[in-house]
Amino acid sequence: MDAQTVSVVVAGLGVSGTAAARGLAGSGERVIVLEAIDGERQRAAAAELAASGIEVRFGEPVLPEGTSLVITSPGWRPDHPLLVAAAEAGIAVIGEVELAWHLRASDGSAAPWLTLTGTNGKTTAVRMLTSILSAAGNRALAAGNVGLPIVEAVREPYDVLAVELSSFQLHWSSSLEPMAAAVLNVAPDHIDWHGSLEEYAAAKARIFENAGIVIYNADDEWSARLAAPYERGPRRVSFTLGVPRPGQLGVVEDLLVDRAFVADPVNEGEELASLADVRPFAPHNVANALAAAALARAYGVPAEAVRRGLADFVPDPHRIAHVARAGDVDYVDDSKATNPHAAAASLAAYPSIVWIAGGQLKGADVDDLVRRAAPRLKGAVLLGADRERIREALARHAVDVPVVEVPGQDTGVMDRVVTEAARLASPGDTVLLAPAGASLDMFASYGARGEAFARAVHRLAEG
Repeated sequence: MDAQTVSVVVAGLGVSGTAAARGLAGSGERVIVLEAIDGERQRAAAAELAASGIEVRFGEPVLPEGTSLVITSPGWRPDHPLLVAAAEAGIAVIGEVELAWHLRASDGSAAPWLTLTGTNGKTTAVRMLTSILSAAGNRALAAGNVGLPIVEAVREPYDVLAVELSSFQLHWSSSLEPMAAAVLNVAPDHIDWHGSLEEYAAAKARIFENAGIVIYNADDEWSARLAAPYERGPRRVSFTLGVPRPGQLGVVEDLLVDRAFVADPVNEGEELASLADVRPFAPHNVANALAAAALARAYGVPAEAVRRGLADFVPDPHRIAHVARAGDVDYVDDSKATNPHAAAASLAAYPSIVWIAGGQLKGADVDDLVRRAAPRLKGAVLLGADRERIREALARHAVDVPVVEVPGQDTGVMDRVVTEAARLASPGDTVLLAPAGASLDMFASYGARGEAFARAVHRLAEG
């Protein structure tokens, strides 16, 4: 392409957009970044990009004349006027992940990708995978929807990349050819962006299209459904919390066992790790560990490295993290449970729970979540914008469970929430923050929500 006459437009000045602009400029392209928000952070980022010859235009995004390609940020919906205008003009629209695939080294030295997606558990599983790969002596990195932007990672001399992919990123990707790809689970989420559960699942399914090995969750209906078309195509492997059959990884008593990546899957299995090596322990986290192990085994990692990698893995904050014990009651922070599917996994991990829930449900239904959790609930404390919808579901499916609503949108609400939860709890119970909704109605992030919960718990314990 003629760098003087052809422009590549990057939509958005966020982390991925900035990284994409730098990557393109480094390849000699003329780059224009369009950013609607004219704020202090955006101006500082624009000044840094200007040093590399990258133009940033603020205001309502308008497609510049001469544009040949648009790189969209993950959060931009397909019906954004700029993206619609590009499509109508016959201009290709791709995401940063697709761009990164094209920017890889062309001499055969590019690191293979091990890719993973799912509604919940993606980051945990990818970080487990990176720990396992590193334990085997590989230069490995978690990238994509976590860690370093993938367009920067492909420029570095890694042996292998553990790539987390969101449905947004996959929507704008079409030519990825990962060595192996896994789908952890699929449940309603981001329906407001994709339009329907079916479209959301279709975006997730793109991870399998050109994968060398297809890895799916045999215990998850949607994951298995997305892998079904590849039964006679690339090699298929699955994982399960049950005893593995040939071609599966699974659990035998207290052991994680591989009956897929062994010489004779019909007659033999190989011990990879024990349940004690999985931290924090919960059924859904065992599934994360099995998915990570399957991807690592697809790359050729030995069993001992799987055990070491899982044992060395340090979980990210706000994922079923034990905060404190006060009055023989455990307080657990799973603020990362930002949708009903994630909250259900948390609730299944404890036998007797005072549940703290609420936030922005993003259009998700909570009836099934409440119905399944009802036998475990000792009480519920609700906060946030959509707490009324959760209260109504509790009234339908958990009529004997005491419910306290804590009104208000200020972050100081969390102290009152924890006080009410402590009042409902008895010795042996778990007070569990598993909100089932996003945090932005009250907090800057799910992390800020979890930190507010932890501070409130510590104040309660000290008092």
